Amino acid sequence: MQIGVIGLGNIGGAIATNLVADGHEVTVRDLDPSLAAAVTGASIAQDIGSVARATEITLLSLPTPEVVAAVATDWAAAAAPGSVLVDLSTNSPAVVRELGDRLAGSGHHLVEAPLTGGAIGAERRMLVFMIGGAAEPVARVRPVLQPLGRATFHVGDLGLGNTMKLLNSLIAFTTTWVSLEGLSMAAKAGVEVRDAVEILRTAGASNFYLDRQVETIDGRGRPTQFALALAAKDAGLIVDTGASLGVPTPVASAVHDVLDRAVAQGLGGADWSELVALAEQQADVALRWGPDPEGNS
Repeated sequence: MQIGVIGLGNIGGAIATNLVADGHEVTVRDLDPSLAAAVTGASIAQDIGSVARATEITLLSLPTPEVVAAVATDWAAAAAPGSVLVDLSTNSPAVVRELGDRLAGSGHHLVEAPLTGGAIGAERRMLVFMIGGAAEPVARVRPVLQPLGRATFHVGDLGLGNTMKLLNSLIAFTTTWVSLEGLSMAAKAGVEVRDAVEILRTAGASNFYLDRQVETIDGRGRPTQFALALAAKDAGLIVDTGASLGVPTPVASAVHDVLDRAVAQGLGGADWSELVALAEQQADVALRWGPDPEGNS
């Protein structure tokens, strides 16, 4: 198929590369020309309209709802009637529904397909897509998305895909932060992180972070795959979505404040894994799986 990809960051670039490998005719566009040039085998478009004219399905992997809306406007001005725009970004359900109505008015289709799995998942085809949209355009998009991941779920109408993505993020964000708070208490009291984790896993109070991530806590300064600024943006979307549904989100609000504080302290461009630095700073404690560089446990 003729597929466009706009936004070639850690996820979009890997997806575009895999689409080329799948045999599609891929046209790419990014504000950074070097990112477009890195997708070997793809055609490089000079503007969004050129992507729209050359493709029947265009995927967006962009940072904010505002950027998605602006790009969609330019795309719709040039795309043939019946073309499908697929938003892979984490977006506001309300914005997605509004954008879907606008594109329907111009004779186009919107499918939302927010994902989990990050840059590594994109490279290794291990993404999970949470799809919202009408049955017909979703059926056209599925054969493109399925080879890129390990699961695709059509949740229902537009907005529901991002509702599920935000739910997933809420649980990931909160369990990570509460784990770091608890481990800070343990370390400050004199219990080594490794021992505390073993006890928690055995006692049954474990979670996604303690089961799958905590052993990497010593790694600092990793290349950014999911920036803390984007996590803060997503947390804000969680709080806003809860408010729109009349669902109180006091825990989500607290985690949003934590992530905003991380950004305010200069960690916005750092990888998500650097959240541990904020926990250490506020508790004045070192969190290490093994001995730290200064010899503390």
